[in-house]
Amino acid sequence: MAREYKDVVVGLDIGTAKIMAVVAEVLPGGELKLAGLGVAPSNGLKRGVVVNIDATVQSIQQALKEAELMADCKI
Repeated sequence: MAREYKDVVVGLDIGTAKIMAVVAEVLPGGELKLAGLGVAPSNGLKRGVVVNIDATVQSIQQALKEAELMADCKI
């Protein structure tokens, strides 16, 4: 069963070499606590331009899935 967080933020960095997804829990004082991180090779991009949308989507999904698994939550 997935862990229940009160408040989370998700970041997604889509670069030419890799795609990174982060999940952070927002703590009561407004501080962020890293909960999950996912990295995938950036496929479907060339010089910052999407040349294959399907490959790009798959890379994003892979990074998000890794972050979800590490954070034990559903994004």
